[in-house]
Amino acid sequence: MDRATAFAALTNPDALAAWLPPAGMSGRFERFDMREGGSYRLVLTYGDASDAPGKTSADEDVSEVRIARIVPGERIVQDIDFESDDPAFRGTMRMEWSMHSVDEGTIVEIVARNVPPGVRARDHAEGLTSSLANLSAHLEP
Repeated sequence: MDRATAFAALTNPDALAAWLPPAGMSGRFERFDMREGGSYRLVLTYGDASDAPGKTSADEDVSEVRIARIVPGERIVQDIDFESDDPAFRGTMRMEWSMHSVDEGTIVEIVARNVPPGVRARDHAEGLTSSLANLSAHLEP
């Protein structure tokens, strides 16, 4: 797949709702304005929250996402705040999604900075890996 196709999957609300939720979760947008300076509100719901209770409620993670920068076909920088009463989940996390062309198609990379301390590194890595696998499946013919 080319970078334009990957970029479209990172910026279209229907595509994002299809692939972004990690395994065991579903997602929906309460608001969506994907442009530099725009924002969206994402609700991720656990199918079974018994092993991983949500940050916002027993079975949900709600995040407010602000779009800090968009370079079409190359990069999306987002500032993310989790809605939570637990101080361990407070703070603004910055996620940068970048796309790089290679002979086989496009590599999509994610860098997360300032991850709140309540987000365990292993859980975060598993969730991001699951989302990237979903993206790959979504884009493969």
